[in-house]
Amino acid sequence: MPLRPDVTVAALVEDGGRFLVVEERIKGRIVLNQPAGHVELGESLLDAVGRETLEETAWHFTPHALLGIYLWHPRSSARATLRFAFAGAVHDHEPTRPLDRGILRTHWLRRAELGERMARLRTPLVLRCIDDYLAGKRYPLEVVAAVAPHALASAAGVSV
Repeated sequence: MPLRPDVTVAALVEDGGRFLVVEERIKGRIVLNQPAGHVELGESLLDAVGRETLEETAWHFTPHALLGIYLWHPRSSARATLRFAFAGAVHDHEPTRPLDRGILRTHWLRRAELGERMARLRTPLVLRCIDDYLAGKRYPLEVVAAVAPHALASAAGVSV
């Protein structure tokens, strides 16, 4: 059976050694995660990470680099996640903006503080992304492409 993972995006934001994380309620558990979520139909990866960060933190996010692409398949689930993580910066905070359903609050935490809360991390990807960021891993945004359906059709000489 072919693997059909959920395609997600995540924002990794660091400021003075602290990382932006959300505290959220998932299936009755309160967990910590990067601002992250599913890519919607017709949305580019870059648009999705900006939207998800704004919805979950009330911060506008500008991606600077692709941090990595991560496939995670927990043993306890038939579902897998394909996460595109982006490193970038936040700006223009909207403190009165309501946060997405399930998001309790945001935090700025150091890597060590997150490591002390391993049992509360939503997935192992939280620390993996931070560790890759701290190791200096960055890829240019140009490696992330979105091709609109009309571009494919016109290239093939088909009208949409």
